[in-house]
Amino acid sequence: MNHLTTSQGEYDLVRFPEDPRDRLRAWDAADAYLLRHLEGTADAPPVDLSGTVVVVGDRWGALATALAGCRPTQISDSFLTQRATRLNLERNGVDDVSSVRLLSTQEPPPERIDVLLVRVPKSLALLEDQLHRLAPHVHAGTVVVGTGMVKEIHTSTLRLFERILGPTRTSLAVRKARLIFCTPDPALPRGGDPWPYTYDLPPDVGTASGLTVTNHAGVFCAERLDIGTRFFLGHLPRRRGPERVVDLGCGNGVVGTAAALANPEAEVLFTDESFQAVASARATFRANAGADRKAEFLVGDGLSGVPEGTVDLVLNNPPFHSHQATTDATARRMFAGARDALREGGELWVVGNRHLGYHVLLRRIFGNSELVASDPKFVVLRAVKR
Repeated sequence: MNHLTTSQGEYDLVRFPEDPRDRLRAWDAADAYLLRHLEGTADAPPVDLSGTVVVVGDRWGALATALAGCRPTQISDSFLTQRATRLNLERNGVDDVSSVRLLSTQEPPPERIDVLLVRVPKSLALLEDQLHRLAPHVHAGTVVVGTGMVKEIHTSTLRLFERILGPTRTSLAVRKARLIFCTPDPALPRGGDPWPYTYDLPPDVGTASGLTVTNHAGVFCAERLDIGTRFFLGHLPRRRGPERVVDLGCGNGVVGTAAALANPEAEVLFTDESFQAVASARATFRANAGADRKAEFLVGDGLSGVPEGTVDLVLNNPPFHSHQATTDATARRMFAGARDALREGGELWVVGNRHLGYHVLLRRIFGNSELVASDPKFVVLRAVKR
């Protein structure tokens, strides 16, 4: 299922973390289409990959692994993508894993880019931000090729390439995938990057009322407070005294920041697998708690970097999408990780859509689940480690 065959070789690919129950593939037709184009077709010669090759938005390292011989730079917002890329390089016999340079979206790109390969992300905002960051580093001769499934590429996607980089066209669709071809115009007046975006919360969101929120591009619901978080903020636990709190899957950090402000003695850890999210959480916390209030910020795989039995409270709004796929795999791993990290008597508080049935997962993992609050769309659940 995860075996990708190209004219350059055959690759055994996996997602990270590996889960035998997860039947989702580590590559798709968009990855395969791009690789075939690079190799050359009857209508186009092979792309010269001897210069600096940059791969942006690679989902699970399929592109970086197949192109490892070109020593590409991969730019990703995902810690899990970086881990998957290293794992896939090792699985496929790449002796020098460091031949693929791994950068986050928060780091400067290479000074000169000769080939830019863009896997179109789900977030149009993230694409906008990344194209703005990359534009100064491409030149008139840079080969720019984007790829994505047909349902991921819209008129607005093409307009971003055209507005920020230069003239853009698309390929025919093959196996529901499409390519984007862009000719960079260094003289193009592209304007400034609008990200990150900052706004103040309204006065009706409980302890978070009036907080200043910063969102870097790609963070969920980046231009406003999403309704699930709004509901959660109105029902956070009211606690006092020294305790260690984790905002798990922190996004812009507004939940953890509200918890920190409500309890001045709490030590808060913000963690997310998105580099953009953790940068947002840091900015949100600092804007509201000041420079002297201590907090930790961790880009990682859930709570895997947190010692067992060291946490008093975990606050979690788990995602239920992995790129375009709907899955409870992330929530399942977050809940299990929270149970390991919590002390005896420690609590996990979760907000989620009613239809997701998180109470079933919590009872399976914790042995208990209590309904704290609900409305027609959302529930807040509490589970205790016993």
